[in-house]
Amino acid sequence: MQKVRLKWVKNRGLDHLIERTTSIRASCLLLDHLARLPTSSPVPARSLARLQKPLGLTVPVLRFLRRHPTLFAEQPHPRFPTLPSFSLTPASHTLLARLADASARDAHLRLARLLLLTRSRSLPLASVLPLRFDLGLPFNFAAAFPASHPGVFAVANNRISLLSASGLPEDIAVSSLQRRHAAAIDSATYRALSRPPSSSSAPLAFPMRFPRGYGGMKKVKAWMDEFHRLPYISPYDDASGIDPESDIYEKRNIGLLHELLGLSVHKMVRRNAIRLLREELGLPHKFTRLFTRYPGVFYLSLKCKTTTVVLREGYERGKLVEQHPLAAVRDKVYYVMRTGVLYRGKGLSKLVLDEDVAEEEGELDGEEFQGEGMDEDADVECFGMDIVDDDGPADDEDDEGDSDG
Repeated sequence: MQKVRLKWVKNRGLDHLIERTTSIRASCLLLDHLARLPTSSPVPARSLARLQKPLGLTVPVLRFLRRHPTLFAEQPHPRFPTLPSFSLTPASHTLLARLADASARDAHLRLARLLLLTRSRSLPLASVLPLRFDLGLPFNFAAAFPASHPGVFAVANNRISLLSASGLPEDIAVSSLQRRHAAAIDSATYRALSRPPSSSSAPLAFPMRFPRGYGGMKKVKAWMDEFHRLPYISPYDDASGIDPESDIYEKRNIGLLHELLGLSVHKMVRRNAIRLLREELGLPHKFTRLFTRYPGVFYLSLKCKTTTVVLREGYERGKLVEQHPLAAVRDKVYYVMRTGVLYRGKGLSKLVLDEDVAEEEGELDGEEFQGEGMDEDADVECFGMDIVDDDGPADDEDDEGDSDG
């Protein structure tokens, strides 16, 4: 299959959402860390400084804590009054309870689907931990899931395995693309079958959202039509008999990455987290080119000193198309964070955390949810385009050059 080599174009709308989600990630992980500490006394900021890289922060932890006084209350240390120390606010305790409740709904199903994507139905715990926020897993999932689902999960030798899918829903091994087009596949009409393969209403067609000036290119449209004509292979099916150098295997990899990003709460995952899963998922060594070759499906961002991959179809006008309950609670976390930034110490008196009150949150977040309009303004540049062979050297990115944590 002839491929089109495309230059990367910055998308300010999605970059803004990544920056926003990075702040939410740092706050949620800090809240969880402080809540699990055995002591009830304020925690010195210097003991949290080592968490800067795992949190993905581009600013010192102390500055981040002071920037959000509605989540983290600064107090003098009992023994050393000049030592800046922090504890959780009442709003933080409320949010922690809601986060735990929303996470408990289907977190085990997300982990089960992730394990089903792997070759051995198991993963090292060290490979799953970087995805804990993305999948909405509780901190103690390695102990809680085997205890609550004894016939499904097991942990041994620092690996978590899926023993059986008998206690899980019947469609646990059905991809999101197959579930979306289930009705069209079961009762396909002649008109549906005659639609162009690139049509969003055609069965098992990857939704494509191109930047302005790109989707109408004839060579790109011809390439995408040829791509959609290739047979779709479920990422949950065994692909060991397919030639890894074939176009069919590449489409299988696109479907696998599409499913992996679809499992995440915010439809975005850091590239380094995917790299830890590469061998178990059967991805090529330089898998980044899969994202750059198909910019209508994925967006690759360099925001926040890391490389993040976003599923384009997951967002519409700057908001999640299908918002998980956990994402809604995390939006409330961001609302509390923004209140602290705007009102500083007086922010606690401005908070409204009732479930049925959203006006205050909308007032604060209105400027943050202009993603789609920003996309259109940001993507006026066209992609550069060259015709290249299947796996030419010009198409390879240096995966080892990333410095993200």
